[in-house]
Amino acid sequence: MARFATVIFLSLLIAAGAEAATITNTDPAPVVVVVTEGGNRVEVVVDAGASETLCAAGCFMTTPDGDRIGLGGGETIEIVKGSAIIK
Repeated sequence: MARFATVIFLSLLIAAGAEAATITNTDPAPVVVVVTEGGNRVEVVVDAGASETLCAAGCFMTTPDGDRIGLGGGETIEIVKGSAIIK
């Protein structure tokens, strides 16, 4: 029984860590977002109509219009007219 509980617990930990945020660009032109995760800063280009997955372990994202948003993972973000909408 203890072995079963351990397997379930580890499965839940792995599933929780695998969740990441998804960003979709609905604008007609590519956008650049700046992602800061674990002290590393990366510029991510999201093409028009494309989606990217980011922030597996939580991060800060700076949107094209300059807003800085804290993400924990699992969020769905849409870029609409340069602004981020979190769903």
